[in-house]
Amino acid sequence: MTRVLLASGLLFLLLSPTPSNAVSMTNDPKGFGNISWGSSLASRTDLEVFRETPHVIEYQLKGQPPTYADVPVETLRLSSIDNQFARVTIRYKQEGTHKKILAFLEREFGPLAHIPGQMVRGLNQQYTWRGNETEINLTYHANTERGYIFIDSRTLAPRFNDFITDSAE
Repeated sequence: MTRVLLASGLLFLLLSPTPSNAVSMTNDPKGFGNISWGSSLASRTDLEVFRETPHVIEYQLKGQPPTYADVPVETLRLSSIDNQFARVTIRYKQEGTHKKILAFLEREFGPLAHIPGQMVRGLNQQYTWRGNETEINLTYHANTERGYIFIDSRTLAPRFNDFITDSAE
């Protein structure tokens, strides 16, 4: 009986997902730039609608190339759900850009916890900073030199899931 319990416990531990290693954010921005979570983006003259559905509107900066942390990026989009600002999505490429953005995130929101044995470099890197109101998730694919950053309102961003269809169309 003891062996069965031990084997069951070991099997449970092996099959359980590994916990996310999020860094506690030292400086929660409570939004992005000078825009607070939950604000309406509709009346902002510096933004234009990129994509619109009945509940979700994606905006991009009007008349200027996108940058994040004073670094040029491919795209920077702000998303609202039911007219409440909830997410920023940033896409970039190249390792040099990745290093600059990662250094900025560590300076601004807290250093990464470098645990002995942890891979700091690799083909797929993922970093998360979590504050009371904001969560920042950076994913970088070294083989394609592509990076993605999601800056989310912790209370509003989960509502995006309500509008994803079962067929993911």
